[in-house]
Amino acid sequence: MPRLRVKLRELYHGDSPGAVRFRYGVLILDLILIAFFIAAPFLREYPVFLVIDYAVAFVLCLDIAARALASSSFQGWLMRPILWVDIFVLLTLLFPMWLFNLAFLRVLRLWSLVHSDFFWETVGRRFDDTRWEDSAKALATLVTFIFVVTGFVYASFAREHPGITGYVDALYFTVTTLTTTGFGDITLPGTWGKLLTIFIMLSGISLFVRFAQTLFRPYKVRFTCTTCGLLRHDPDAVHCKACGKLLNIPNED
Repeated sequence: MPRLRVKLRELYHGDSPGAVRFRYGVLILDLILIAFFIAAPFLREYPVFLVIDYAVAFVLCLDIAARALASSSFQGWLMRPILWVDIFVLLTLLFPMWLFNLAFLRVLRLWSLVHSDFFWETVGRRFDDTRWEDSAKALATLVTFIFVVTGFVYASFAREHPGITGYVDALYFTVTTLTTTGFGDITLPGTWGKLLTIFIMLSGISLFVRFAQTLFRPYKVRFTCTTCGLLRHDPDAVHCKACGKLLNIPNED
């Protein structure tokens, strides 16, 4: 077991070419799992769906166990919200019949992947702590929100509302509501439907604004001032604009 932990720690956190290739393989596997989660509503009617579902659960279980062994602090690893997202996703895979109505939350795996240090230490190393990281995280949050809400609308109204006969109808309603286009050809019935529509519109505007800010606002580097604690500064800042302390921001140029 100690040798296995050392080996896994090297693969998940090491800088050797073999470790980097391993992490790229894990990320590709993660993307395949996310693609399966998004496509699951279209595959659910096929007999092979449960076979794929349990195979994905087995792979995800192995990944969680490997990350646990590779962590330097097991208690610190348990405190990460991303871990509990993965555990919940695993439960929906292990019990697909009982947790059918919560299966749409599997798409949270996309959010946990893009917000993980594992992703930015591998694919995004050169973009870590840059505008690209902020933009990618904001986009991942927006896309995750769209598919989570779509799944919720589909699970809650597909059998009750004649306008939503399939997953594509739920996706169409979510996107038109989130962008405040509101064609009106599909509306959710009742008070609960109206409240959900209001929530989608308000959340959609906030997420779009957040994504636009990461793209167009003046970029600031992350460098904590040791005096006042200000976290973001202009890339060419010499003094902290909050307290005036002389800064020494690393610059690759």
